[in-house]
Amino acid sequence: VVSGRVRSVFTAKGIDVTPNKDQGVIKVVKRQGDNGDRPMIGDKVTLHYTGKLLSGKKFDCSRQRKEPFCFNVGKGQVLKAWDIGVLSMRRGEVCTLLCKPEYAYGSAGNPDKIPPNSSVVFEMELLNFEGEVLSEDGGIIRRIKVKGDGYSNPNDGANVDVHVEGRCGDRLFDCRDVSFTVGQGEDKGIPLGVDRAMDKMQKGECCLLQLKPKYGFGNEGKPEFKIGPDKEIAYEVTLKDFTRAKESWEMDLSEKLELTAAVKSKGNQYVKAGRYHQAVIQYQRIISWLELECGSGMEQYKKIQDYVMTAHLNLALCFLRLKEFSQVVDNCNKVIEQDASNEKALYRRGEARLLRNEYNLALLDFQRVLEVNPSNRAARGQISKCQNKMKEHQAQEKMIYANMFQKFAERDSKVCKHSLRHIFPFPLLSFVYRERLG
Repeated sequence: VVSGRVRSVFTAKGIDVTPNKDQGVIKVVKRQGDNGDRPMIGDKVTLHYTGKLLSGKKFDCSRQRKEPFCFNVGKGQVLKAWDIGVLSMRRGEVCTLLCKPEYAYGSAGNPDKIPPNSSVVFEMELLNFEGEVLSEDGGIIRRIKVKGDGYSNPNDGANVDVHVEGRCGDRLFDCRDVSFTVGQGEDKGIPLGVDRAMDKMQKGECCLLQLKPKYGFGNEGKPEFKIGPDKEIAYEVTLKDFTRAKESWEMDLSEKLELTAAVKSKGNQYVKAGRYHQAVIQYQRIISWLELECGSGMEQYKKIQDYVMTAHLNLALCFLRLKEFSQVVDNCNKVIEQDASNEKALYRRGEARLLRNEYNLALLDFQRVLEVNPSNRAARGQISKCQNKMKEHQAQEKMIYANMFQKFAERDSKVCKHSLRHIFPFPLLSFVYRERLG
């Protein structure tokens, strides 16, 4: 009787939000949300919820835990009813969802809480939502307008066919169909952020990408699109089709070596053009292919090692230009493990350590460079720079400690005077005390 009454209320007041309109999720809005957009697939949403059986018995509540619940909507991380219902909400909205078993806990239910084949009710308040972060530094934000098909994604080296629309503010500056190789989008005027988002997309997907300047057109801008330096831009991207590149395990050694020569050449082109992010992609591909290969003889082994060590050295150079000094040290260490006297690796590691204010370690690296090559003038210059920096650092420390001790002395002096006044409040007694001390 109770369940029938609940269903009739929802049917009378609610709307069916399921895609195929089978009344699997019926929604009743209790409080309207803010005007504006709704969450998109992949968005990180934050909400409060209360779950009840149709009898009214509560079985779960985020407010009782005193913290809201977060998940990426439309990704299958939660109940099917939640993915459907939340996508229909606006920020600040409060609603209730009547969910059939197939959209909730199914024929199994939830032991000790929800009987098998039970419909349930959720009250939900959507607190906030934001796009999915695709890069560690938050420079690429994705919001999916249309979900793609399947589970396959383009990889580095894949050939993709896309439709792109680029905007700066409200101005459309780029609208075209274009094909490019993932990792080499720069060659077709594709921003780094669009290129890097490809491996997260499925065929047929349409998404919005918000790009910080680093992942857009950087501090140079794009004069042909009338984009100035350091501008944030947005791209709407539709992945129409793609052909994946072979993975490392799908290639034999001869294929890898043949591809390595071409990829190394492409990386070197990007370095010469100052496109260090794009160069990094190429050199990292070489390492992923060859770092575990040994070859069938000494000659082939040496060729493989030369490629791998050169890739690490070139990565160190790129990361040095990108000011990612930890990465410089890591790549140089890989080379030094194989060749302790590698002049370039020692020098570049020294540069990174100097820029990280690790003067003693940098000095040791540059001194080691001179042991390997006494005629390296640049290393001599860097040694002088290290020594000067160390002197400056010592002088600064000396000044800091001197000021610190001066403050301690002034504080102790004030404490001492205050104590004497407290013990000898009369000038005469204070005079007598000082005379006796004298």
